[in-house]
Amino acid sequence: MKKSTKFPNSQPSSVQVGNTDISFSSSARNLGFTISSDMTLNKHISNICRSAYFELRKIATIRHTLSVQTTNTLVCSLVLSKLDYCNSLLSGCPLYLLHKLQKVQNSAARLILKARKKDHVTPLRRTLHWLPIQARIEYKLSTLCFHFFSASSPAYFSELLLDNSAPLLIAAP
Repeated sequence: MKKSTKFPNSQPSSVQVGNTDISFSSSARNLGFTISSDMTLNKHISNICRSAYFELRKIATIRHTLSVQTTNTLVCSLVLSKLDYCNSLLSGCPLYLLHKLQKVQNSAARLILKARKKDHVTPLRRTLHWLPIQARIEYKLSTLCFHFFSASSPAYFSELLLDNSAPLLIAAP
């Protein structure tokens, strides 16, 4: 019996379509969510943090002219919206990655309330009525589940999920 030929453990770097060589990318972006070839969320979270810090720096340059309420509105619309977008996909994400997002939220809270970098952020978040990042993710998942189980989700979504709490009807042989 012949041994099968062992293939190298590497992947091809490109594919040929017709006469054109198309190289593979290390990541792809779909609807704002970055999927990397190694199936980690590092690239996605780095993109969120980079974009959110960019917005925070822009707001910080004009912060002295803004009220707390106006700054809060800007931060919620330009920064927190980035942290919340597709955050249900971050469920089960390693804590070191969620910590990066938490640092962005902490910086945003300090900017709004003109707090120092060394000030503890929990009282600031309470003042702003913000949940920490991990709790925001859990809240989003809970909301999605509530809508599913209360039959208020769209039909195309409900058809994809099964209600395991319903009794199974098993036909007798």
